[in-house]
Amino acid sequence: MSGIALEMRGITKNFGSNHVLKGVNLEAHSGEILALIGANGAGKSTLMNILCGLFQADDGQILIEGKEVRFSHPMDAIQAGIAFVQQEMTLMPTMSIMDNMFLNTFPTKCGFIQYGDIKEKCRESLKRLGCGYSPETLVGSLGAGDRQLVQISRALLCDPKIIIFDEATSSLTEPEKEKLFGVIEQLKKSGVCIIYITHMMDEIFSLCQKVMVLRDGIRAGHGLVSETKHDDLVQMMIGDKASELNTHAKKPGNCSERVLMKVENMSRYGVIDHISFELHAGEVVGIWGLMGAGRTETIRCAAGIDPIDEGDIYIADKDGQLKKVKSANVIKHVALITEDRRVDGLALSMSVKENMTSANIRNLTGISKLFIDGKRERQVVEEQVKKLEIKVADIDLPISSLSGGNQQKVILGRWIQKDLDVYIFDEPTRGLDIGAKADVIREINALAAAGAAVLVINSDIDELISVSHRYLVMYHGRITKELPADATKTELMAAAMDLQIEGVHI
Repeated sequence: MSGIALEMRGITKNFGSNHVLKGVNLEAHSGEILALIGANGAGKSTLMNILCGLFQADDGQILIEGKEVRFSHPMDAIQAGIAFVQQEMTLMPTMSIMDNMFLNTFPTKCGFIQYGDIKEKCRESLKRLGCGYSPETLVGSLGAGDRQLVQISRALLCDPKIIIFDEATSSLTEPEKEKLFGVIEQLKKSGVCIIYITHMMDEIFSLCQKVMVLRDGIRAGHGLVSETKHDDLVQMMIGDKASELNTHAKKPGNCSERVLMKVENMSRYGVIDHISFELHAGEVVGIWGLMGAGRTETIRCAAGIDPIDEGDIYIADKDGQLKKVKSANVIKHVALITEDRRVDGLALSMSVKENMTSANIRNLTGISKLFIDGKRERQVVEEQVKKLEIKVADIDLPISSLSGGNQQKVILGRWIQKDLDVYIFDEPTRGLDIGAKADVIREINALAAAGAAVLVINSDIDELISVSHRYLVMYHGRITKELPADATKTELMAAAMDLQIEGVHI
């Protein structure tokens, strides 16, 4: 076995009264992939943020190759050979890929940046992951998957001794995942120590040699992956909740012929082309397609977030009559859970309470209609926190102090309290642990059972199948097929790639 590359001993971290890490120990070897897993809020990202100098531990030691180190700044960790591919995007959208990749490490000569050198290094790093974009491409023009590849490429530039991947595949397509796994295998063979944070069980068993489980800020288990069973990991992660996971399979639903939302010939030139669909009361409609097919662009236009060049959008009124609604006013009638919660889902400097009620302020004002009823606001938030099992010590804490999964639940609670008829979910379970995913799927089913219309984008085909009553398949900015609930994975994949199965065009 290769030598110990990293030890973290008795790491403790508190955020106010919230005890996130309670004396955690971690050991990782060179030339080895250690899976670090746990439910959202277990402390995984906090532990790695301490290792990378983003946070300071309240107590404990960090040893790199047997020598104790202290990092007061992320650059200290980078110089020590530690790279961190974070779950949340840390790129500047108004800057180029090249500038983002060398933001803290521009090579200079006589005070001048060597742009020729960094362009070539950037191109080589992108090529390593099969990403064909020009180094001068603006990051803001890239989709979530391509941005993730840029982050990974940036981490590999410094030839790290230790590299941390935090949900690195959450935005990637299957071909992109395979390329990344190939790179990770090469890093392992070259002696790099890899810590791999993931909620994907299949990735743990196919990629990792060892596993460590965090639960509520303590180490709940660790050992060889080859000697560990899937069910054991789930039990260590979420305890008694493991027995609930099979109770939220797709329900028959309460689908009706009543149309709650209708979109006709909606186009945004160069992005989506003549999109038409209807959403009925009591049904969950899945939008399926490969990355770049136009799924997110479609729902953003349908929800009135992005402008449209032509087409009409209709929303049912209280009497069930469809009324044409101006694009800019659709968001008043539709709940939208966006793909990137940190960019356009949350106000990170505001509290959990303020984020939870930000879409419902009008209904929380008192008799005067001028001031928020603080008592009512707190009651509504606490109801949602309890219902969605959100882990938060105090609803007045900044939303940024919560884990990604709990942040996602806050967004969900924000819209559920409004009791709308139409809900749109864009990758609602991305980056969530197995228990939190079950919670979100349960709420989607509950909304449909209560008579709402739900539109869902999910790149995990199994999860999409588990909730959808029918599918809209997209290809190159258009809806090319509508498939029924009993469509198979093969049929969905073939339709997404505009292929044929057994001579029948799908």
